[in-house]
Amino acid sequence: MSELPLQGVRLLHTMLRVRRLDAALDFYVAKLGMRLLRRQDFPEGRFTLAFVGYADESETTVLELTENWDVQSYELGSAYGHIAIGVADIARATHLLRKAGVVVTREPGPLRGSPSELIAFVEDPDGYRIELIQR
Repeated sequence: MSELPLQGVRLLHTMLRVRRLDAALDFYVAKLGMRLLRRQDFPEGRFTLAFVGYADESETTVLELTENWDVQSYELGSAYGHIAIGVADIARATHLLRKAGVVVTREPGPLRGSPSELIAFVEDPDGYRIELIQR
């Protein structure tokens, strides 16, 4: 494999379109513990962007949440998989998220074919799947 001539390349963010930005921020910030890094309205384009993450954008990859003001719903599509988040105690994390009203779609347990890796799945308010992986 040849080496790319690019230097200093890194993944900056992943964008998700959300129906209600406030509900999405409640999920990612209040429930998953991310920080709201920045938020900006674009009246000419009729959308709002919010960037969330566990550290500053200069340090790590973050999520861009986009609320288009004139769109009421989206189709997630069959190509979308999930976002993965590492947690220290998957049973406790899943318990606390369920207590906070988060939908748990797969209870904590071993990954099929890799019994030492523990995973669970939850959904955000728009139905995006979030995989929790015990680290």
